[in-house]
Amino acid sequence: MQRIALVLAGGLLVSGAAWAAPPSATPSSPALTGMNQRIARHQAEVDHLQKDVGQQETASQQAAARLQQQDRTIAELRQQLKATQQTKGSATGH
Repeated sequence: MQRIALVLAGGLLVSGAAWAAPPSATPSSPALTGMNQRIARHQAEVDHLQKDVGQQETASQQAAARLQQQDRTIAELRQQLKATQQTKGSATGH
């Protein structure tokens, strides 16, 4: 997540520098093209990282749901075991 923020900040700094430059210091066309290409690569990397984070969040939510279901199943089984033990204890006179 920090990497995404750094990439975004870097891309904004590069694009901001191009806009803030005075007209006499405006980068030449090849330099501007290079900057735009770097920005495009950074944006593609940000998009990829955001997709990865989204997939990880989805997997985490699914794992949490599975754990909750397992917890419910365990609680039900414990109740059944307790009921069985109580029934068995009653039948033997304990």
